[in-house]
Amino acid sequence: MTATSSIPDDFDDERILAVRRKTADYVRNEALLKGDQWELEGTIPHEDFRRLGDLGLLGLSHPVEYGGADMGPVASVVFAEELGRSTYGGLPEAVLIHTEMSSTHILHRGTPEQKRRYLSAMNRGDMICAVAITEPQAGSDVAALATTARRQGEGWLLNGTKTYVTNALYGDVFIVAARTDPHAKSSRAISLFAVERNTPGLRIRPMPKKHGMLSSDIADLVFEDALLPGNALVGEENKGFYGVMENFQNERLILGAMSLGMGRAALDLTLGWLRSRKAFGGTLWDLQANRHRIAFLSARMKAVETLVYDTARRGARGEECVREVSMIKALAGETLQDVTRACLQLHGGVGYHHGTAIERIGRDAGLMTIGGGATEVMLDEIAKRL
Repeated sequence: MTATSSIPDDFDDERILAVRRKTADYVRNEALLKGDQWELEGTIPHEDFRRLGDLGLLGLSHPVEYGGADMGPVASVVFAEELGRSTYGGLPEAVLIHTEMSSTHILHRGTPEQKRRYLSAMNRGDMICAVAITEPQAGSDVAALATTARRQGEGWLLNGTKTYVTNALYGDVFIVAARTDPHAKSSRAISLFAVERNTPGLRIRPMPKKHGMLSSDIADLVFEDALLPGNALVGEENKGFYGVMENFQNERLILGAMSLGMGRAALDLTLGWLRSRKAFGGTLWDLQANRHRIAFLSARMKAVETLVYDTARRGARGEECVREVSMIKALAGETLQDVTRACLQLHGGVGYHHGTAIERIGRDAGLMTIGGGATEVMLDEIAKRL
């Protein structure tokens, strides 16, 4: 997370409230009407990225000169939380990967030429961005990457396979991590590249349907002597490992905010269900065990909220937050699992019915303890800093 001079430090700031209102309005008036179709098609159409761009929501952390709002992590957290409330998890997954997990590499490490070429178009939604780190044999262990890039004339020759790449099927630009020094240790051997989808030697291979997040597309990227121009390098050669690690901090904060929104939506749905469902001469809400279960889960989500918001403020001030961000990723994802499991149970048979909002959140929640760093990896990161 990188501080900028104009970041508001208060979640009640009018600009922040406007982001929350606009995002909530988009979810209510557009996403909830289109979500079922998105899940059938397995993707969020370009036109909806453009719609979010028109609303000024795709470049909240980007400079004004590239069509951004220059508001930083505070606004991004609010945006992620409200998208997470949509009950269609593929929407925030696809959009936030575009805004907070891939285009950010160009924002923080790109050349002026790369920023001019890509950022404005990405903030308008005209270009969709993805990040390609994970490989068939390397997930959270970034140091184990096997994809290689070697110099070929004035350009680069890229070989290897990336997997689980969200936005890959219909995306326009991919931020790809590759090993550029076969002899150095991994932290000094990896570089980042901006790879356009029409690159010769790039094959985009659809993956099987996912368990959840059905409205975000996913694919493998297969590079077979893919020829990149010399200006495809993002940041310094052999310094990409540090870029990936730095970007993980923003990514994990944003995923925590997304989990917060998903959990809040699940609790709201369940509270309404318990208060309306007739049973045993009253409602399910009249049963103390049910009230207490929801009360405790609500308290846990409030703890997640406090940690997410406080860390976003600290990040906006440029403070070091690696331990807290790791805590967020672990706590938010695991709390969401407990919340959705309880909410599905309290809905009874309705919660097991495909296509209901609570069922969607339940299946989408499974990714939130895996993507962006598994809980086990996060706990190790925390332990190192205790």
